[in-house]
Amino acid sequence: MSQLPIDTVLSPLLEQLKSCSQLILKAPPGAGKSTRLPLAILQLGGIDGRIVMLEPRRLAARNIASYLASQLGESVGQTVGLRIRGETRVSSTTRLEIVTEGVMTRMLQQDPELTGVGLLIFDEFHERSIHADTSLALALEVQEALRDDLKLLVMSATLDAEALISLLPEAAYVESEGRCFPVEHRYKTVADSKLVVDSAAREVLQLLNSEPGSILVFLPGAGEIKRLATLVEEKAGNDVLVCPLYGQLTTDQQQQAIAPAPKGKRKVVLATNIAETSLTIEGIRMVVDCGLERIAKWDPKTGISRLEQVRIARSSAEQRAGRAGRLEPGICLRLYSEELLVRQPATPQPEILRADLTSLAMELAQWGCIDAGELCWLDTPPAQALCQSRGLLQSLGALDPHCMLTDKGKQIQQLGAEPRHAAILLMAKQLDKSAMVTAAMLVALLEEPPRGMNNPDLHFQLNLLEGGKLPRSRQYMQRTKLHLAKLTDAVPSVLKVATDWIAPLMAAGFPDRIALSRGRDGRYQLANGQGAMLLPDEPMADESMLVVADVVKTRQGDSRIFSAIAADVGRLQAQLPQLFEEREWLDWDDKKGRLSAEKHLCCGQLVIQRTAMAEPDPAKASEALLNAVVRKGLGVLPWSSRSKSLLVRARCAGEWLPELNLPAMDEASLLAEADQWLLPFMNGIKTLKAIDKVDLVAALEARLGWEQAKVLESILPTHYRVPTGSRYPIRYQLGHKPVLAVRMQEMFGEKSSPLIANGKIAVVLELLSPAQRPLQITQDLAAFWQGSYRDVQKEMKGRYPKHVWPDDPANHAPTKKTKKYM
Repeated sequence: MSQLPIDTVLSPLLEQLKSCSQLILKAPPGAGKSTRLPLAILQLGGIDGRIVMLEPRRLAARNIASYLASQLGESVGQTVGLRIRGETRVSSTTRLEIVTEGVMTRMLQQDPELTGVGLLIFDEFHERSIHADTSLALALEVQEALRDDLKLLVMSATLDAEALISLLPEAAYVESEGRCFPVEHRYKTVADSKLVVDSAAREVLQLLNSEPGSILVFLPGAGEIKRLATLVEEKAGNDVLVCPLYGQLTTDQQQQAIAPAPKGKRKVVLATNIAETSLTIEGIRMVVDCGLERIAKWDPKTGISRLEQVRIARSSAEQRAGRAGRLEPGICLRLYSEELLVRQPATPQPEILRADLTSLAMELAQWGCIDAGELCWLDTPPAQALCQSRGLLQSLGALDPHCMLTDKGKQIQQLGAEPRHAAILLMAKQLDKSAMVTAAMLVALLEEPPRGMNNPDLHFQLNLLEGGKLPRSRQYMQRTKLHLAKLTDAVPSVLKVATDWIAPLMAAGFPDRIALSRGRDGRYQLANGQGAMLLPDEPMADESMLVVADVVKTRQGDSRIFSAIAADVGRLQAQLPQLFEEREWLDWDDKKGRLSAEKHLCCGQLVIQRTAMAEPDPAKASEALLNAVVRKGLGVLPWSSRSKSLLVRARCAGEWLPELNLPAMDEASLLAEADQWLLPFMNGIKTLKAIDKVDLVAALEARLGWEQAKVLESILPTHYRVPTGSRYPIRYQLGHKPVLAVRMQEMFGEKSSPLIANGKIAVVLELLSPAQRPLQITQDLAAFWQGSYRDVQKEMKGRYPKHVWPDDPANHAPTKKTKKYM
């Protein structure tokens, strides 16, 4: 075997592993940490028990397992095993398992003592997948509470070592030098990111004409890869193979991109960031890096992801460039400037800070962890995202009000699928065989939605799958059979979709995405209150009700529906009655000047049916009036100068002092939560005219909380006492510094401008003449006294001779009087 950089640190690394329970290895790409080290530990490390190595990507896991097994002259499933979604190849002789995609987390959940396991390896930890972060947090607790003999090895290429050491302060630390041939870095700025595909095509063709070897091109997504493939194939010679490489391709297509080019040919591999780490792509000498990646950012307020195209971090740029120097000196052409690269963050944002945390919330509930802060994380999961995810799990029936797993939740967790998908499977299990088949096929599609589909209708997509006409149909059917095997012992030989079951099954997993037409242009409202749309010419755009699976926030601010199924409200209500409830709706009828009442059949925030009710209960008038306030806006409330002052100061405090953690005081938040802060102060108010009696100061103070309101009065006072003893109001305005208007003579003797907000904010002084007209506006009183005051003094002495205009105002006694009365 050829020498690899990891070999130089193998001996001390194995010694540390024997004596320490935690070990951090930092080794750059190409050092051999994934391909040499696991076998060395297996053969020489003295580990008592199996070794489990977590890989963040399936393609890398499959290739590493194959490579390690080949080094032993075996096939995968013997000494080296593999566990990934939809594929398990292990045996009684397996001593090293390569796992991915939550497999390690499930192993920890099913057997927290990890019986028979001696070492957990976290490979490519710098990718910071949510699965790796979760597994490490659970493993650290297992090690502390149950298995002090369990060993943990965290391997990283570009992660901030200091951050990892702070998480594992007692861990041994080993660093290996990489082996990389010289890489020539070239830069070529693309004026507009929309032109990156055209620019990449020109540069790839030029490199093919001027340089030997194969090229790896990094692009943000599958759409750009397909467009670039077309452009290059049109103009490249017959000796060039264009090979796409991204997650939705079949295994054979991915392997074609990784394998060496046939003799006499070169390759142009077009990849997403899947090719940054863990994979060795044979024959690559040149890299063209567009510097972009596409990531999904979860918005817990809407429950919808937003796809964003972002600049890559510096560590990712380093990883990409390193691909050109694996086997010989190479070239990395970056389609952006060096200056732009320097401005990027050192490492990417961890997935746990931007992802949907529904699966994580489920894992924590099964672990018995109500507060995520009880575990050790490199980055603690955001509380708001966890709260939203727990709300969804409660709507699925998986969690009780105390965020503990229900019986249904335990059944969902045992199915080994994402919570939404498992809820679909569980409903089908309680129905008939046709529902089970439909659910299994549906979940297989939802797990990895087919890309490039022009028709968002899931019924259409399932029919294609049923007929074997969908791309990757074989893989989808394999996954379908795996799901079916968990539902029934008798898996039918022919799998057919039961059309009537698709919508009810979808609603079982996506109750918050039942959608009602708004009656125009393919626009819908979701049960969670958010809006979504289909393009007007798309199929289903005129359906009255949908259940939506895939919805993404677009750049224009709308949420675009990418997959859904038409639904019948009667059938949904019959099959899922728990999703529907009747509510009384009271409102104030402005035209009639009285209360009106309706009975609403609701699904989440959707009103499915309205029925007029008899004369409503006058005792509920305040509720109806609150609805009118929410509809009309805060302007209808009786704002006094005191309540206006309190509101604007609270808003300023939120901007200047975020550490106070004040509740949101913007109009949208106040209206959305008016039932919590305003309604209790509307007791006994039965007409819109009587709303003038509401004590808004008390209501706003109640929203802030008594302690916080008291703090606010202290740090953002309404008035300021000047040196003469007079109290003058401070004018607050959101987005501006506070202003104090005061006669200049009353500020004599004051050395500097007043400070508020715990000394963070300087008050702008509007210094007035004896006639109360502005002479100077300043937020630096000391500089004014020493500077432009002289000009003011000269002019004012003649205009107001009876008043004092000293030469040294900073040290002169303040006064409200003229010279005569001093």
